Amino acid sequence: MTRDKDDVKELYDLLGTKEYRKELDRLFKDEKSDFKIAIVVDMWLTGFDVPFLDTIYIDKPIQQHNLIQTISRVNRKYEGKSKGLVVDYIGIKKQMNLALAKYNKGDEDNFEDIVQSLIVVRDHLDLLGKIMYKFDHAKYFDGSPMEQLNVLNMAAEFVQKTKDIETRFMGLVKRLKAAYDICAGSESLTNKERDFTHFYIAIRSIVFKLTKGNAPDTAQMNAKVREMIKDALQSDGVEEIFKLGNEDTTEQDLFDDEYLAKIDKIKLPNTKIKLLQQLLAKVINEIKKVNKVKGVDFTKKMQFLVEKYNERDEADVLRSEVYEEMAEQLTNLIWEVHREFGAGEKLGIDFEEKAFYDILLELCVKYDFKYPEDKLIELAKAVKDLVDGQAKFPDWNKRDDIKSALKVGLILLLDEFGYPPVERDEVYVEIFEQAENFKKNQKN
Repeated sequence: MTRDKDDVKELYDLLGTKEYRKELDRLFKDEKSDFKIAIVVDMWLTGFDVPFLDTIYIDKPIQQHNLIQTISRVNRKYEGKSKGLVVDYIGIKKQMNLALAKYNKGDEDNFEDIVQSLIVVRDHLDLLGKIMYKFDHAKYFDGSPMEQLNVLNMAAEFVQKTKDIETRFMGLVKRLKAAYDICAGSESLTNKERDFTHFYIAIRSIVFKLTKGNAPDTAQMNAKVREMIKDALQSDGVEEIFKLGNEDTTEQDLFDDEYLAKIDKIKLPNTKIKLLQQLLAKVINEIKKVNKVKGVDFTKKMQFLVEKYNERDEADVLRSEVYEEMAEQLTNLIWEVHREFGAGEKLGIDFEEKAFYDILLELCVKYDFKYPEDKLIELAKAVKDLVDGQAKFPDWNKRDDIKSALKVGLILLLDEFGYPPVERDEVYVEIFEQAENFKKNQKN
């Protein structure tokens, strides 16, 4: 709130200085700040850019260009945000349409009200019903909590039959959810429509969790679904799918035989493969933190397997050996990553020294020059010692003096070892990038 010289002293003192308001401005633009709700009259309505802002409540008459600019506060693109929501308490639809017609004729249909949202919800429920028409969902609505959860898991498996079906389903539910957010309070929605909306959102959450690791829509599930999952998680059985892939990597052994055995027991082939894929991505991420070269190499191998699986022929969808082969290949790659963590022992170097050995060896291949392996091992050890010594401060990568000293040190060290025997400036750059990656992720 702004203050004026005519304000009474108590109020004037309470409202703070211009610098204080600038700090509030900064905090509101910080996604991690606790400052989440701002009540304004004229401030921040135009030209105030906060990309992650998704909701604006309007209780003030605004017209024409000011109205366009005001609602534009919530239409910025941002990862994980599908659209902005304008909650209208005063009735701006007429002014909105006039403003759109005057300033932006191409976007007249983009202003979605409750009536239009109801149409979108019903259209998308119909389209989703056509995708799921062969799926028996009866137990979801009248079964026990375990039966209901089993239906959700089976439904998630059903929509993962092919990549095309999965992509179509996920896109339709995302659009359904966006429209449902707008008209959820409408009395025109039937209980059946609400139940099926939550049903599809719950399925999408499972598939999303299997793919990305975090389900974004759990808050959208109705109380029935939330309680059902909560109750089912208290017992053993099919609900393991919800728990697998969600463990904290700081506590969980990523190469635990028991953990992989649990995944192997899952009877839903697509779900099993997604969980193995998720576990593989985790272990690759762990090795990438220290060894950039091997991280990239394993990532390419995983992408090749996944692309091959996603592009499988329609005739292979029902062949169990296709799923078994993919599960075996993913599991083998997980253990290949595991072996890489101890690969340096054969060379007489530790895991971190092996990371520098790999980058030095890769550069020999990339730039087509030979270098003795025994000297390569000694050089890898020396590079690791140099990096440890020069970059010992937590904020070293933000300090130009330390980065410059490290670069000079690397150049002198490589020259001392006669590496590379050819003039290649890129070699220094790539080794330095590995050094930065190594120090950034090194555990104290």
